[in-house]
Amino acid sequence: MNFDLPDDLVALQDTVRKFAEEQIRPHAREWDREQFLPDSLVQQLGELGLLGLMIPPEHDGSDLGYLANSVVMEEIARQDGATALLLAAHNGLCVAHMNVGANEEQKKKYFPKLATGEWLGAWGLTEPACGSDAAALETRAVRDGDGWRISGHKQFITNGLRAKIFVVMARTDPDKGPKGISAFLVERETEGFEIGHKEDKLGMRGSDTVTLNFDNAYVGPETLCGEPGMGYVDALKVLERGRVGIGALSVGLARGALEESLAYVKQRQAFGKPLGDLQAIQFMLADMATEVDAARLLVRNAATALDRGEGEIMNSSVAKLFASEIATRACMNAIQIHGGYGYTKDIPVERYMRDAKLCEIGEGSSQVQRILIARQLLKAYEA
Repeated sequence: MNFDLPDDLVALQDTVRKFAEEQIRPHAREWDREQFLPDSLVQQLGELGLLGLMIPPEHDGSDLGYLANSVVMEEIARQDGATALLLAAHNGLCVAHMNVGANEEQKKKYFPKLATGEWLGAWGLTEPACGSDAAALETRAVRDGDGWRISGHKQFITNGLRAKIFVVMARTDPDKGPKGISAFLVERETEGFEIGHKEDKLGMRGSDTVTLNFDNAYVGPETLCGEPGMGYVDALKVLERGRVGIGALSVGLARGALEESLAYVKQRQAFGKPLGDLQAIQFMLADMATEVDAARLLVRNAATALDRGEGEIMNSSVAKLFASEIATRACMNAIQIHGGYGYTKDIPVERYMRDAKLCEIGEGSSQVQRILIARQLLKAYEA
């Protein structure tokens, strides 16, 4: 099913698809095995402009918007979820939060480096004791002269191993609950700040995920990103918008599972005929195709709404919930269709399945999305 894209986004789609097929696909299995994405890949992403999609032109970006980002995320994830996740954390979290809260001086300082890939960005909200309940975060920022001293720990930080700038949420007023949390721009070389251990994960293994440790780390007044006490409020806006990117990533993985399965059933023989002639297989393929199309339409509808400046919560949560869950389902079906081969690492569908599961957890779990959707439904009914 088509979702008509403007000519410039069709050209972008073609460029990214070709790049992903030629420069990512041949290496994706190795990157998954080695749990590492090369610096050369980040440089290539920067040269293509994919790290500056959400950065204004005056700061060396293209500011193409959320629909363009969804197109890019799908094409990259079709070949490798880990590379797409690197983009999601950079564009959809770090840069997105700076777009919401950073002042012009901060944007002028950091955006050109982030747009070109000279620097990669990361975002620190989750902590060892709080994930979905992020408002309960315990990292503290205490006043020290004009600046702050940050102490605490962050967990599951994507891009943390190589990022040069981190948007970090810390509690600045313990008596104000969620309104007592502020955001700070913390550079990697800040004294008292260190990168902790790297997680050994089920999927998205090429994408690094680490802990962050703050031991009385001093940050100056110029590091405050947004108004004091508005860090968590801004973080919720970032998450609502970032979910569209995760939805697009999910569509890419599901599409990959479908396309790999279609290629396989045409050449695999069973009971004297191509596997694709068996009705049981056809039904699985039909379900996968239907759900991929539906998910893509939901994601692009949500992205288009964001580009128009319309509300995020309902569209974003619906798109992210549906796309992430059909991605896992499509990947499981793909493994079943491939049989024993699907259970081996020689075939990419097992990697897609491992990667897809994260999409049901990160940036708000499926359970959180259902809560948000139900809350919006009930609010609309009351109105």
